[in-house]
Amino acid sequence: MKQLAKEFAEKAHHGQTRKNSKAPYITHPIRVAERLEESGYSDEAVCAGYLHDVVEDTPYEIEDIKETFGARVAELVAAHTEDKSKSWQERKQHTIDVVKHAENEVKYLIVADKLDNLLGLEHDLKAQGDSVWDNFNAGVEKQKWYNEAIATNMYVGINSDYVPDFFDEYVEAVKRVFK
Repeated sequence: MKQLAKEFAEKAHHGQTRKNSKAPYITHPIRVAERLEESGYSDEAVCAGYLHDVVEDTPYEIEDIKETFGARVAELVAAHTEDKSKSWQERKQHTIDVVKHAENEVKYLIVADKLDNLLGLEHDLKAQGDSVWDNFNAGVEKQKWYNEAIATNMYVGINSDYVPDFFDEYVEAVKRVFK
């Protein structure tokens, strides 16, 4: 199922590139899925890692995910899919609320995604400077607010025995990028 999810995501994101580079977009979902797999999470969570941006950024719909990968994968992807008809602020507040109140696997998926995005941003800032902020819908202050809010709320309701190492890595990345 994981290989099928990877292939589905590769097809769905074909021709797309990352925001600040010419890198194929699919490199991001692959890294998210690999992080989840390395952390020992379920096959469904790993599949959701590959597929997490498909509904948001391609013509595919959540029903396509459910039909191909089952209800659980679709549930994880849906929990992390933003409603693009809403404003940036509304979408980000919704994600903060989800990460605060969601079950652990949803939190793991969201934070793995946000960490990979932040590490990519950190790399781009080093390579290209502050001009990378011009490619975002919100400036550095709003991005700082959003990432700090994710870092604060991701721990809510998780027993310390179930906090993955990449949560701490995310907190450190937020500190470095928004110092």
